[in-house]
Amino acid sequence: MTLCLLALFAALRIGLKMRQRRLVGTRPDPSLLRRHLRLAKPAIFLAIFGFIGGTLSSTLIRDWALLESAHGILGLIVVCLFGVTAFLGFRVERGEGEPGVHGLVGVLAILSASLAAVAGFVLLP
Repeated sequence: MTLCLLALFAALRIGLKMRQRRLVGTRPDPSLLRRHLRLAKPAIFLAIFGFIGGTLSSTLIRDWALLESAHGILGLIVVCLFGVTAFLGFRVERGEGEPGVHGLVGVLAILSASLAAVAGFVLLP
């Protein structure tokens, strides 16, 4: 999950560069968009996969109640936010969505993922 979070942070940085260019009226750089998509798509998939794996592991292997920890609840929030971010990103990619809303939800997802990571430290063996 650490590599996943690093990839998501890198995608966020690229997205912020694209936003900065958009706000000053500079032509969009297609290479930035390609790098953003190349990082973000697999990283969001891995975040969702990690949530599913963590949920299965905690309930089936550790015999914990479903989402009983703050880490689990934050993880659910994070996976929902990344799902919305991905949906909005697909709309932006097709020219139907608003990049600013996609970016705002993406930032909220990253911040929530950071909180979930910190909350998960207490669960380490």
